[in-house]
Amino acid sequence: MQLGDNIAPRLAFGQALVELGGRNEDVVVLDCDVGASTQTGLFGEAYPDRFYQMGIAEQNMVGAAAGMSTMGFTPWVSTFAVFLAKRAVDQIRVSIAYPKLNVKLNGAYGGIPTGKAGATHQSVEDIAVMRCMPHMTVICPGDPYETQQAVYAATDFVGPVYLRTVRCPVPVIFDEKHTFEIGRSYTLQEGSDVTIIATGMMTPKALDAARELEKEGVKARMIHMPTIKPMDEEVIVKASKETGHIITVENHSRLGGLGGAVAEVLTEHAPCHLTRLGFPDVFGESGDNEAIFSKFGVNTENIIAAAKAVCR
Repeated sequence: MQLGDNIAPRLAFGQALVELGGRNEDVVVLDCDVGASTQTGLFGEAYPDRFYQMGIAEQNMVGAAAGMSTMGFTPWVSTFAVFLAKRAVDQIRVSIAYPKLNVKLNGAYGGIPTGKAGATHQSVEDIAVMRCMPHMTVICPGDPYETQQAVYAATDFVGPVYLRTVRCPVPVIFDEKHTFEIGRSYTLQEGSDVTIIATGMMTPKALDAARELEKEGVKARMIHMPTIKPMDEEVIVKASKETGHIITVENHSRLGGLGGAVAEVLTEHAPCHLTRLGFPDVFGESGDNEAIFSKFGVNTENIIAAAKAVCR
């Protein structure tokens, strides 16, 4: 994996599971007939005795994983984010989050990029659902390399974790110098005029925007926020006080996700001008990923425009 390579985080997730399987015999993987899509099939091929094909029965899969965790296993549950955050949310809340069991949830196909699956499979509400659930840790990696590191960190962490992965290729922006830690943010570029805070696959787009703004004389601070819960509040407060303007960017609804979480921190600790770039209060729609991002103002050009608007 080299800087600049375009690799699907779902593939990085599957490869990380295989690596984990070789060094931790307690790791088991449960799948709901989407192993080829979420890449858990790689683990199934390598460790068939620890791979459980549950069929299209997400609620049952979550319950089985909860039970396995009480027997000392570390289950990774994997299916599309839209199914975990809606169809199985009651079982996640009652059987995993409430007793604080050591189950890891992979919400694949997060946000808009779902290939030909269409609008019904797009999940722009899952971060909000998982973030408001007590005991749940929520992680949204920025690139394939960080996705692998997040899988390892989530497995070592004791307690329920929701990891969000996406289907489409994402540029590699981190190398072996990058160390992912749950709850930590990463300042990728310093700046004093405006702060851009991004998460997930929007981080590479936001970083491109920050670099372009610098060429045009706008000093944008670029912060990558891979952990939505617990959030690195200190760095948000610092950015508010030092730049006075914050723009959040996410492949999620503007309600309840990164933008909502940052707004909560600012309201309580350091109010400033906030612009939230994400999807409005609408369901997704089928179409080309970049065309949909552009339609709803979630792309590099929109980030640049938003930064210039607040820096006038």
